[in-house]
Amino acid sequence: MNVMNDKDKMSPKERVLAVFHHGIPDRVPINYSANRGIDTRLKRHFGLKKDDNEGLKEVLGVDFRGVFLPYKGPRLHSEVPQRKVDPQWGIHTRWIENQSGGYWDFCDFPLKDAGEEEIAAWPMPSPDDYDYGNISYLCKKYNKYALYVGNAGVPDIINHTGMIRGMEQTLVDLAADEPAGLMLIDRMLEIKLEILSRALEIAGGKIDFLWTGEDLGTQNTPMISLELFRKHIRPRHQKFIDLAKAYDLPVMIHSCGSSSWAFEDFIEMGINMVDTLQPEAKNMEPEYLKRNYAGRLAFHGCISTAGPVSYGSVEDVISNTREILDIMMPGGGYCFAPTHALQDNSPTENVAAMYRVAHNFGNYPVEP
Repeated sequence: MNVMNDKDKMSPKERVLAVFHHGIPDRVPINYSANRGIDTRLKRHFGLKKDDNEGLKEVLGVDFRGVFLPYKGPRLHSEVPQRKVDPQWGIHTRWIENQSGGYWDFCDFPLKDAGEEEIAAWPMPSPDDYDYGNISYLCKKYNKYALYVGNAGVPDIINHTGMIRGMEQTLVDLAADEPAGLMLIDRMLEIKLEILSRALEIAGGKIDFLWTGEDLGTQNTPMISLELFRKHIRPRHQKFIDLAKAYDLPVMIHSCGSSSWAFEDFIEMGINMVDTLQPEAKNMEPEYLKRNYAGRLAFHGCISTAGPVSYGSVEDVISNTREILDIMMPGGGYCFAPTHALQDNSPTENVAAMYRVAHNFGNYPVEP
């Protein structure tokens, strides 16, 4: 796959920023996310070493690069037998096997029954515990790419809280205004917001956008009511959006499932692009999104990791990917990406075909 050709008239940074601002790029910007198994197989397929992450992004023509801040602080939570315990937040996971390999699945939920006193005492990292030293270096190294800070886990109120307190209790906390649960949420968000604030300050204008996340939908329905979203989720997210706008940065939000019910609020909040766009979820079909939000929101995703890429033939992948491009490309405002991390059950040839289609059919007409 040759990702550099005469049709590339824009830099990756210019291409992505054009989409954020509803302009027409030279081709659709491309992004990539994958689980370890398929990632390893793709590197082997393209003749790359297993640790050559940058080489794979170059081969696939990825226009995005993230600026991440490694944790350098102490282990705040003890190891537990037969579990993986996150040293920062105390999240427990256990290994679950499946046909394609396995996953670390959340379990135990150590703060499920905790009250305010226990949550107030729960060890959490300090913003001082992160390595900000490489920010300037990374901004310079990847200056031609669209650089972002944050990710789908920022602020990620429902999911992240649910990892420690359990999803059921987290939703009860929000619905019942439970002080202990809200305290846990706000303690974590204060830390995340300060980390981002420091990163943006150090970057000195070299970051291009903020990536945030909040899963708001099941496959068929909202996860919570619009009223509850506006009461507890929106005002907390607004702090992160306001931080980005203070640096004149656009914002992209990741939201799984049927989440278009919140898109009008996203627009009011200052969000510019929505990520994931599971086409099989209710009111998330590509035609629906373009018809209702084109020109007001940009889109990132739409190539289902639960569709032909995983379960179809190469021909199915080519057909489906071309169909998505035909719907999402007109008028600009679209970035090509999988809806989630590509799964390990995805055949290597299917994923390679998916990206080949993006390069072969994702170009916009050259103006005379």
